[in-house]
Amino acid sequence: MIAIATPLHAVSAVHKRPVRLRQITIGHFSVRVMEWEGDPVRTPILLFNGIGANIEILQPFIDALGDVTVICFDMPGTGKSLPPPFFYRMRTMARLASLVLRRLGHARADVVGVSWGGALAQEFAHVMGPRCRRLVLCATLAGAPAWPASPRVLYKMLTPERYLKPGAMRRDAGVLYGGRFRWDHALVEDYIARIRKPDRLGYLLQLCAIAGWSSGLWLWRLRQPTLILAGSDDPLAPPINARIMARLIPHARLEMFDGGHLFILAQAGLAAQRVRAFLDAADPVPVSPRPWAQMLRAAPAGEPVSSSKREWRQ
Repeated sequence: MIAIATPLHAVSAVHKRPVRLRQITIGHFSVRVMEWEGDPVRTPILLFNGIGANIEILQPFIDALGDVTVICFDMPGTGKSLPPPFFYRMRTMARLASLVLRRLGHARADVVGVSWGGALAQEFAHVMGPRCRRLVLCATLAGAPAWPASPRVLYKMLTPERYLKPGAMRRDAGVLYGGRFRWDHALVEDYIARIRKPDRLGYLLQLCAIAGWSSGLWLWRLRQPTLILAGSDDPLAPPINARIMARLIPHARLEMFDGGHLFILAQAGLAAQRVRAFLDAADPVPVSPRPWAQMLRAAPAGEPVSSSKREWRQ
């Protein structure tokens, strides 16, 4: 199901909530975790950020989510999380996120991933299945094979220069993020003001973690209700990738925004409204997972198959 989202002229009021900040050490990883307190009855949101991005960058979106608990942590080597001493895989980060969730006293969460974090959200839903109630994928893709960004955009993503030099971000924001970042200088300046420079090694390790990663062969196994949000002017994750994922995931809904890669910041109120509406809705009628070839042909549900062997076991 596809819906087109257009900007709202009136955005719902921003909710300021108490925030708990802590440094959590798990094994070789030491990460900074922030938890915005909300309604204890609601399932908390576990939020994954983009490559090289610190927690503060997502503050407008987090504030707009309202009275729901939100948990977010800086990936190793970004923000105030220490860089790890070795290379890691996406599965390693999924397990780390599960342990952070457990350390905070939560059995499961609704998982929201943005860009690079969207890939991690897919991995978390796959590997830690019972810990993920619902899944929201924003401006992301399913890894290789995928419809790539232009060579110019990919080249600029190979280094964290845009985070380290404000002038580089002002110059490249429109090329990388599209949408309002092409012309709204106030939005770009606000974005730059919330950046904490990432560690070069940490950025490199995030690049290495996603290199060669793909969810294309197992997306059809995901059991979680899934909301896919994409921008129509997204240079980093062309919207065709969102359409492919919507066909592969058994119970997925696709909504297109009239914006760029960071529509969750440029249209924070609207994006939060769509996410909350999805998370608060009734559970869909469960369907049996189907192989990816059947999903692309939109075939009717076939015979049930066994659940993934990689599911987290308590």
